[in-house]
Amino acid sequence: MTRGIFIQNRPLRWALVFLSWTLIGLSFASQFYLSSYKAARPVTWGQAVSWSLGDWYVWAAVSLPIVQLARRFRFDDVKWLRNVGIHLVASAVFSLGYMVLRAWVGQLQSLTVGKPASFAETFNPLLVKTFHFNLLIYWVIVSVSHTFDYYRQVQERELRAAELEKRLAQARLQALQMQLNPHFLFNTLHAISSLMHKEVEAADRMITRLSDLLRYALESTDAQEVPLRQELDFLERYLEIEQTRFGDRLAVRVDVAPDTLDALVPNLVLQPLVENAIRHGIEPRSQGGRIELRCRRENGRLVLEVRDNGVGLSPNGKLEEGVGLSNTRARLEQLYGEKHSFAFGEAPGGGLAVRLELPFRAPERML
Repeated sequence: MTRGIFIQNRPLRWALVFLSWTLIGLSFASQFYLSSYKAARPVTWGQAVSWSLGDWYVWAAVSLPIVQLARRFRFDDVKWLRNVGIHLVASAVFSLGYMVLRAWVGQLQSLTVGKPASFAETFNPLLVKTFHFNLLIYWVIVSVSHTFDYYRQVQERELRAAELEKRLAQARLQALQMQLNPHFLFNTLHAISSLMHKEVEAADRMITRLSDLLRYALESTDAQEVPLRQELDFLERYLEIEQTRFGDRLAVRVDVAPDTLDALVPNLVLQPLVENAIRHGIEPRSQGGRIELRCRRENGRLVLEVRDNGVGLSPNGKLEEGVGLSNTRARLEQLYGEKHSFAFGEAPGGGLAVRLELPFRAPERML
């Protein structure tokens, strides 16, 4: 994936950096060449280029550690005042370092024209004429580094947001596909049809739940995170339909701590976990089984657990993740990075347990 103006090809990037310093050197060479004539001390174009490129190629070498220093001690850091002090000291050190390197290069250049000069003869004029200018160049390099890093971070955030939008859209589509799956609809409509002859009100409720479920999937908010109570509301509609299909074969127990209801969770994150438990844990068993959902707060984190007493993990101890679970894992990684935990294991008493830990956060209006 490209990152705007940031070129990923390393050799090409270095070539452009070298070209940039060369252009700066040629620009100052032309200024030096023209001003020498005005001062009645003309120099040749070759001499002007030699001295100017010598100046700026030294800065090209010195700029590498300056950029690393700028990235380590940033001005948008919480310790920005300390970092400013570090850069003040570093600017003086690098200015002197540049003049030492430039003096050595000057000595070499003096040999090429047959006029050898001592280190002092090349260093002293630099100290008098360029020290403050070197300080300025240091801060320009730091500023340019910060500007490019900031722009790169903005682009990365935009790419991250776009990826999250894509994952959310996939989650909504997968939920809708599950709901529109012919087998799912057939069983749901069959259950409704059976109820129509026995319990008309129950059948009517199921039609309403199915309608609500499909409408929610179609009109689901674009927000990456929603309050847990909203996620549970969607899950309740889904489970009511599944319980109608399975009847006594499916028991559901929900244990939600009241202080977690307003916690933010990824949109449409619970349904794939419960659907996986039903499809792979409960449905293969003729006697059915039980699903438990627990939500609680532990040490500043939101802990969500989905357990079933079904067939459990495969003999090799691995879980075969379908599209829904793999997409859920990718969304969690995008949203929380290392701040979340998503694990599978054997449930107490048999079956599968899924444990999801997230940073506990409430909507801003409640803070």
